[in-house]
Amino acid sequence: MKKIKIIILMAILTAGAGINAQDKNNQMFIESQSRYGFEETVNKLNEMISGDGWKVLIVHDLQASLKKHNFDVLPVSVFEICNPKYSSKLLDKDELRIYSSLMPCRFSVYVKTDGKTYISRMNSSMLAENIGGLVEEVMTQAINDMEKYLEQVIAK
Repeated sequence: MKKIKIIILMAILTAGAGINAQDKNNQMFIESQSRYGFEETVNKLNEMISGDGWKVLIVHDLQASLKKHNFDVLPVSVFEICNPKYSSKLLDKDELRIYSSLMPCRFSVYVKTDGKTYISRMNSSMLAENIGGLVEEVMTQAINDMEKYLEQVIAK
């Protein structure tokens, strides 16, 4: 039964792109506009995400990566952030290691053709509630923490 739920959730994942913040309670992906430009958003998030165990592991500059292959796209930075107090709870149990592909927490900052900067992330708590148990508890806590950082740059 759990495998069927995961398959259904993966189908939802691929169908939910482009959803904005007001739909976040029932959509797998959340998109919010930043109140700052691209560089300032990236810099602020890089500086803010540290404390209470959180740290930025890496920021992937997809625009630069694609430029190396002669593709020209608007700026996109993908953040990978981690808090060991959450990840250790899932990685400590063999039966929960299957969810390690959801680690570290990720979100992206990008510019669209309208010139505005946006932040997107997966609605991990929606996914987690379908898994239940310790996974739901840990993922919900992690996404709530991450949202506190993102709220500081999201346009109201």
